[in-house]
Amino acid sequence: MLETVVSSRAMEFIPQVAEPPAKLYLLVVDADPAVRSACSEIAASLGYAVDSTGDMGQARSLLRGHAADILLVNMPYGSNQGLELVSEVKLLYPGMSVIVMTASGTVNAAVEAMRCGASDYLSKPFAIDELSTVLDRAAAGHVTDTASRQLRERLRLSQGLGAMIGRSSEMEKLYRILSKVAQSSHPVLILGESGTGKELVARTIHAYGPSAQKPFLPVDCGSLVPTLIESELFGYVKGAFTGANRSKDGLLVSAEGGTVFLDEVGELSLDLQTKLLRALQEREVRPVGATHRVPIKARIVAATNRDLAAMVEKGTFRKDLFYRLNVVNLRLPSLRDRRDDIPPLAAHFLDRISRDRGAKFTLSNEALRTMMAYDWPGNVRELENAVERACALSSGPVLHLGDLPTQLQQHGLAAHRAAAPGEADNAGQAQVKPLAELEREAILSAIRTLNGDKLQAARLLGIGKTTLYRKLKEYGIADSLPED
Repeated sequence: MLETVVSSRAMEFIPQVAEPPAKLYLLVVDADPAVRSACSEIAASLGYAVDSTGDMGQARSLLRGHAADILLVNMPYGSNQGLELVSEVKLLYPGMSVIVMTASGTVNAAVEAMRCGASDYLSKPFAIDELSTVLDRAAAGHVTDTASRQLRERLRLSQGLGAMIGRSSEMEKLYRILSKVAQSSHPVLILGESGTGKELVARTIHAYGPSAQKPFLPVDCGSLVPTLIESELFGYVKGAFTGANRSKDGLLVSAEGGTVFLDEVGELSLDLQTKLLRALQEREVRPVGATHRVPIKARIVAATNRDLAAMVEKGTFRKDLFYRLNVVNLRLPSLRDRRDDIPPLAAHFLDRISRDRGAKFTLSNEALRTMMAYDWPGNVRELENAVERACALSSGPVLHLGDLPTQLQQHGLAAHRAAAPGEADNAGQAQVKPLAELEREAILSAIRTLNGDKLQAARLLGIGKTTLYRKLKEYGIADSLPED
């Protein structure tokens, strides 16, 4: 009888041209006919294509003939057969969602099954709505995982523009603008949150422009004192200051028609803003300590995570310099606004780390789902650091939720609690803290862990040093922390 049912239903799984997507295929494995029948009927009423069996060996045969999308399997007391099936399934079909059923008092079996790759569990006896909720959650996870794998494969050979990764609609718009901006010599102002890849965009503009063979020279305006920035940009003559044993051209001159990238331009003092404006208007600079002027040909690309328009209103940034730099402006999307790019970005970082270490790393479905749902206040830089940390801490080739940074683990656990069946709707919400509070906790925790080393803390958090100091000042505790 079972063979007849299987053979008749097998026709449902043959893809048909111009037909809607096939139903998700559920296999129920339980030696108890009553449980098996009830689960099958409920799942079928929810729209699943269902097969069932009470024999582990026959379950393996069914899976070899047609891998299920979701496996609902009982963990019999005093036997390892269910656990062995889960292990085999996750090894042969890593994309399959596995739900285990356990009798009361056998929670340890469910925990062990989830360590082997099961995504959820049900404790017998369970209500119809509990089974429905768990199946719906497994189906949603399966669809997300499938879409993520397809997206990674689709972007594997065509991931973006140059070294930029991403094919979301936001990035496609950016690529179209970049292809036009790169061919001009106008100043460009790149706006965006910390970690969105402003320097990478600047390098892409340079690499795709007519002066690609000329130098690309970055200047971090937020990390250098004003006197050093002035000498870096404009150069100096011998004897201009203590230690100036020879003359040196500034970057605006030595770029020789290339690109000078002014990172964190909003951190420049008003005095330096005035000198930079004069250099851009007159296309020449006067080196520190010199009486003569030197012509410049450099293209200027500037970037900031600050609101320059608001700074102009407050008088902390020159309006005329703002207009001079803002001939063309590019606003980079935050990572939370282009979540479809998270899988290819993570895959890119994993590929690079795998090549460097000679060991292949991959993300578990749970880890990837958590990364897709997380808001990434540190954007792509935070994502890169999270992947590097996971690879460093992982005990194997598959990176799990526990390998990710603490803030991602908390986010993943909170999301799981919120979605757990039988709990109040606001149970998970009570565990969620405001983003600003999580950010503050992460920053202070990192500084405490590193014994006050703020530079190293900023590096591990994936934010700039200037951003870290500004945050500490906002918290009103900058002066109470030990110096680097």
